[in-house]
Amino acid sequence: MRQRIMPGSGRTGTAACIAAVLGALVMGAVPAAAQRSAARQYTVRSPDGLTEVTVALGDSVTYAVSRRGRPLIATSPIALTVDGTNGRRVLGRGVVVRGSRATRVDTTLRPVVPTKSDVIFDRHGEIHLDLSDGVRGGGGFALEVRAYDTGVAWRWVLDVGDSAVVASERATFRFTAAHHARVGLDSTMMTHYEPQYRRLRVDSLRGKLLGLMPLLVSIGDSAGGPKVAITESGLEGYPGMYLVTDTTAGGSAGLAGVFPAFALEEHARTDRDLDVVRRAPYLARTSGRRALPWRAILIADDDRALLENQLVYELAPAQRVGDVSWVKPGLVSWDWWNALNLRGVPFRAGINTATYRYYIDFAARHHLAYIILDEGWSPAEDVTRAVPAVDVAALVQHGDSVGVGIVLWALWTPVDRDMTRVFDQWRAWGVKGAKIDFMQRDDQRVVDFYWRAAREAAERHLTLDFHGAHKPAGLNRAYPNVLSFEGVRGMEHNKWSETITPEHDVTLPFTRMLAGPMDFTPGAMSNAQPGQFRAIFEHPMSQGTRAHQLAMYVVYESPLQMLADAPTEYEREPDMMAFLERVPTVWSETRALGGRVGEYVMIARRRGTDWYLGAMTNGEARTLTADLSFLGAGAYTLESWSDGPNADRNGTDYQMASRRVTRHDQVKLRLAPGGGYAARIRLPQATPEGARTGTP
Repeated sequence: MRQRIMPGSGRTGTAACIAAVLGALVMGAVPAAAQRSAARQYTVRSPDGLTEVTVALGDSVTYAVSRRGRPLIATSPIALTVDGTNGRRVLGRGVVVRGSRATRVDTTLRPVVPTKSDVIFDRHGEIHLDLSDGVRGGGGFALEVRAYDTGVAWRWVLDVGDSAVVASERATFRFTAAHHARVGLDSTMMTHYEPQYRRLRVDSLRGKLLGLMPLLVSIGDSAGGPKVAITESGLEGYPGMYLVTDTTAGGSAGLAGVFPAFALEEHARTDRDLDVVRRAPYLARTSGRRALPWRAILIADDDRALLENQLVYELAPAQRVGDVSWVKPGLVSWDWWNALNLRGVPFRAGINTATYRYYIDFAARHHLAYIILDEGWSPAEDVTRAVPAVDVAALVQHGDSVGVGIVLWALWTPVDRDMTRVFDQWRAWGVKGAKIDFMQRDDQRVVDFYWRAAREAAERHLTLDFHGAHKPAGLNRAYPNVLSFEGVRGMEHNKWSETITPEHDVTLPFTRMLAGPMDFTPGAMSNAQPGQFRAIFEHPMSQGTRAHQLAMYVVYESPLQMLADAPTEYEREPDMMAFLERVPTVWSETRALGGRVGEYVMIARRRGTDWYLGAMTNGEARTLTADLSFLGAGAYTLESWSDGPNADRNGTDYQMASRRVTRHDQVKLRLAPGGGYAARIRLPQATPEGARTGTP
């Protein structure tokens, strides 16, 4: 997303859209009298036996969730309204159970691009309920429910004919009290998904307030108590879900899903703002024989456990790409955040071949996989040709000669308009991928664009990074060439606002990152405490300390991870590059060592035999203890980058140190306000012991 040309606050058709989806919510409600009728009950338990989902079917369909015998989700009705050849049908009212099938799954998944671990143990209980609503010749449908140790999920499966129109969906999440939630807000369903997370009661999402997912609910008043995060997976051929207060819940507090209606007419307000000016009175036109998205409820006994949750990936569609040997995650030198501000070079820096060649040479010297040619390398509306000052073919050739790939930025509209020609040209040039931007919607039309782009890019061996995007919802498992997503209020906001605070930074791992890869774009070398911070578009800085920025490379998950500052700034920081040029972007194993949403986070990750440790705090100084029992046998060398003694006044102050450690050690991490800690822990080969400090 680019703040320079932000969407306007008014959207033609927005009010009608929200009114339609809120109306659909009420339309799907089941009369109270019908709910009192006898219902058949089915129970699914997680492998550890601690989580239980109870489904009741009869005149209505409801579910409830408990963990350790404690109710998390109270009895919540669900339904789907479908229009077809047999007229309008409410699937979930007056259902008849035609059959049921319970299974236990215990298998392993091996992600092509592992964001948390290269092996995922997929263990869950599942029940598949074949249902009918008694409509003659109308076909059947099913409800699938799963219970994992880390959460639960349910989805509808249609078998109602060749095609169907989904008029509305009723998805509710009712609680026993009006718990507080961490929630990002929207009001239009035309969104980059870049919110600040606020602490609100779940019964406060009324009027135009829409909750973005994942939405994190604290069960009870204890800050360290159980957490429930609501999101979705398998979002394909269907609109994304938002959450509002469930006004049909009676005396209980709860949330309900609302959805952007199908787009019938669009108007291009700018080269990057495609407004919907007319919407249909339904959500989706789709196949009548398909599974709809999973409604996922992630469950954690404490905040720390959220950091290891992989439920969204486990629920996602299986891989659809055959040969994936060409899919290459890695570090990227990014030009846009630093405004191509080089210094000490013998040419005029800017959008030109000489500048990008310098970025390539920098990337090669420091073992980075890619550089990005961001906005300006081409006319905005024709991304098959470069501006005269940029020779893409020559840059690709030079990059290939030194092992650095080229990634191109593009608006989504020219890609959508002529995808075959665009991707064929990029393939002919030999670029390795694209950063596609400004979709800023997730109705069915735009969700379909994501999947079509992923498929067509995979056929041409192009990787993708979606910006101006909705949250991840499983696409990256089906198409592992989709390496990352923005959908986050990331570091670019430092160029024009003061909203990227240390508290925001330590909220994201427990909220947005639950959905999947998160292209926050860290790496600022100009660091200031909040009192000294200024938003300067051409010369941006970050809030918090230098070590806080380094820790993001361990804490934040993005297989395509940016170095956002200028190459000439990094070249003046050899201590920083000693860490940055080696830090992985994919991981073999993740251990959450501690954390509390909005306060602090501490994670250890392994790649091969090397471990990395990252910790970040909010605006409060704190001392954390890292237990190194996750290490293997033997002695390791721990190289650390931590806050210097003056980091509370000068965010650039840092310390480097090296020491020998074993699995029996504990390490004290002393974090300044807005501070951080990053370490590489490896079997000793060459690193001498010692310490040095540096304040640029």
